[in-house]
Amino acid sequence: MSNILVINCGSSSIKYALILEGYDYRIYGLAENLGTAQARISGVTFGNEKFEVELGQADHKQALEVAMSRIGKIKFDAIGHRVVHGGHLTQAQLLSAEVIQHIKDVSPLAPLHNPAHIIGMEATLALYPDLPQVAVFDTAFHQTMPAKAYRYALPKALYEEHSVRRYGFHGTSHAYVSERASSLAGKKNQGGWLVAHLGNGCSTCAVWNGQSLDTSMGLTPLEGLVMGTRSGDVDPSLHHFLATNLGWDLMRIDKMLNKESGLLGLSGLSNDMRTLIEASEQGNENATLAIEVFVYRLAKSLAAMSCALPALDGLIFTGGIGENSGYIREKVVAALPHFGFSLDKEKNSLRGKEMRVDAGTHPQVWVIPTDEEGRIAQETRQVALTEV
Repeated sequence: MSNILVINCGSSSIKYALILEGYDYRIYGLAENLGTAQARISGVTFGNEKFEVELGQADHKQALEVAMSRIGKIKFDAIGHRVVHGGHLTQAQLLSAEVIQHIKDVSPLAPLHNPAHIIGMEATLALYPDLPQVAVFDTAFHQTMPAKAYRYALPKALYEEHSVRRYGFHGTSHAYVSERASSLAGKKNQGGWLVAHLGNGCSTCAVWNGQSLDTSMGLTPLEGLVMGTRSGDVDPSLHHFLATNLGWDLMRIDKMLNKESGLLGLSGLSNDMRTLIEASEQGNENATLAIEVFVYRLAKSLAAMSCALPALDGLIFTGGIGENSGYIREKVVAALPHFGFSLDKEKNSLRGKEMRVDAGTHPQVWVIPTDEEGRIAQETRQVALTEV
């Protein structure tokens, strides 16, 4: 098993990457607006050459055919599919009729994601029926959480009969960066690590000896931190307040919480942290408030996650904001003075580099660019080698 094709399928998009053994770059691409007249695909072919093609009304299968034609004669040994929600499954699974049915069964827990993943699986199974294909779940890494971390204080029938519990997401990212940081620190998958995955979606995680013990996202990715357009935690009675006083239905409330809130809602300006930092520096008070709420809620979550750890070896920042914004890292560390973190200002000012950014003190602070595709390829390779 050497070359692995990784597929991340959305309702109208396909993101793919071919992980090549022995090469320091990847063949990758993104198909967007599938099923519409604006459908297009762009990416990089073998030799690191860029391309862009209009697809007309192409569906997922047709877009994959174009993508595979751009890969050319390079063969791959297995296909790994990113799947957001795996329910109770604790590890990646070789695709079978039973596994696909399970992904369908838990679709009510991820209605925007799992049905789209099925579309991608059906397309690749039609194109490559003889290749091993593996489902890699965002939720699987967090299945090591103890019941005290994943159970809600709700009637137990909701858990026992309807699987209402905390699942957590960004699992492939948390798994990759915690393993990478612990390896760089000289003790792979050992010790206690706090992870902050900060992008348009954000989550924290407490990792002990390579296992997730708690995470900020819950039944859905809406729970937890302030994000780009997601509110994160709110009073559960907000739904009742909005329905009673404003006449909003559940669809309107759900749209507001997921797409109109977070940094965008607080600032009234943007969900992009770079835009907000620039606006704040120019005196925009709403942008400043959005940043302050984001940082405070993040620091509070990291402090809460530390309760799951017997000891703390370090803090890891990853994701677009975590990897590139020394400004946010500095503010988060400053909001946690009792943890003993100390940053090296020069190192912390660098962007997008894998590095230790503390001042040589304990606990350590790391910036680890995430590699979810690499992690999916790794898990796909392991499952395909074991079960095929």
